[in-house]
Amino acid sequence: MEQDKIFERLMQLVIHYYHDRDQGKFVDYLDLEPLRQRLGLEDERGRGDWDALFTWVERYLAHAVRTDHPAYLNRMWAGANLPSVIGEVIVAVTNTSACTFETAPVSTLMEKYLLQTMLDLVGFKGGCGQMTTGSSNANMLAMMAARNDLQPEAKQRGLFGSSHLVAMVNADAHYSMDRAANILGLGTDHLLKVPVDDHGRMRIPALEGLLAETVASGGKPFFVVATAGTTVRGSYDLVEPLLKLRERYGFWLHVDGAWGGSVIFSDRLRRRFLPALAQADSFTLDFHKMMGTALMCNVLLFNRQPVFLREVCSAGDESYIFHQGEGDEVRDLGTLSLQCGRRVDSLKWFLDWKFYGQAGLAERVERYLELCQYAEDQVDRLPELEMVAPRESFNVCFRFRSPEGIPAAPFNQALRERLHRSGRALVGTGYVNGQLALRLLITNINVGKPEIDHFFQSVIETGRELLAERSGRP
Repeated sequence: MEQDKIFERLMQLVIHYYHDRDQGKFVDYLDLEPLRQRLGLEDERGRGDWDALFTWVERYLAHAVRTDHPAYLNRMWAGANLPSVIGEVIVAVTNTSACTFETAPVSTLMEKYLLQTMLDLVGFKGGCGQMTTGSSNANMLAMMAARNDLQPEAKQRGLFGSSHLVAMVNADAHYSMDRAANILGLGTDHLLKVPVDDHGRMRIPALEGLLAETVASGGKPFFVVATAGTTVRGSYDLVEPLLKLRERYGFWLHVDGAWGGSVIFSDRLRRRFLPALAQADSFTLDFHKMMGTALMCNVLLFNRQPVFLREVCSAGDESYIFHQGEGDEVRDLGTLSLQCGRRVDSLKWFLDWKFYGQAGLAERVERYLELCQYAEDQVDRLPELEMVAPRESFNVCFRFRSPEGIPAAPFNQALRERLHRSGRALVGTGYVNGQLALRLLITNINVGKPEIDHFFQSVIETGRELLAERSGRP
């Protein structure tokens, strides 16, 4: 009976929070020490005291960033879709691991269904895949797969005495590539950063030169990454020229679509941004970004047979937990993963997929792109603002025009901090060609043209406030 009352009390708090999630300020901001004092983390109450626990829940919600709020424009993800929230609740209540069929029969079938659906959508015929903890992990696993594909003996012998392996990425590629090179023992010096053109894409002649130099020096270029939507500019590397270079040099071509891979749901946008994706060796996509599935939710797909992925990931005596299905069918998905315990992420993506469908998701990503075009047009129209770089896709990199004599970077950083601490808006930053930009990302279903207008007005008003303070005007 007490548990029923606890659930009722919890759901009342959740309903109240969810109802007001896009109202007022996006955060009740407190700095580090004041927030620590407000939370009362050192309070001795708690053991067996539900009232004390709910006090901390209430404090958490009171100062949590409302990522559903239209002023939240800071990350590549925002508030979660309601179908996936339902999935999260069910997953928490059932509390199981997706590593084996016997502990997670439903999620096993859901994940297999979703993986096949995504493989068909991408065009990897007879391929395989897995759901991972996010694209940082997926990028590392793709690099590992490429290494083991080239040197199968590395699984047992390591890299001792192996050829000089070199990976190559866009100079603006995500830092997870550096971390993957570190974790896998390649060393970050063996991850070469390819210079970019004025669109933020890898310069193909520069890449070709690095490939030739590596081979001439006795090295082996084994892994090249095409970034589909770079973190700051949103640039898409051209896949087709990379496929031609792959024919000559034999490297593994991975497409990192963590951010911009969502264009695959729209036939029109896929033809524009990723026309040759089906010929890549691997591809990763975060559903928790543009698609709005609750964090975390990722898929990594391979243009290889399922036995390949098992060979890459499986090691050690697994007989106590994993069991083979009939024939070549994989029964326990943990055999295709580096992890043993695996969170059930398939349910929330399954519910989103069924509720919105490909057509609904395509409409969403197309709408985001249209809103980004609108935002860029507004920046060009407003005299106080300027683009730091032309928009490539879903990222709008702009700044407030600071008067002569006031350095643009520190001024815009101060403007961004004022927006945040006042609860007006939260927007990211990034550097383009050494210039600091306010990086506007629209991946929030509660954002439309009126909200974009309101955001820019907040930026302009805040910039004017800072200039007035500098000049001493009231």
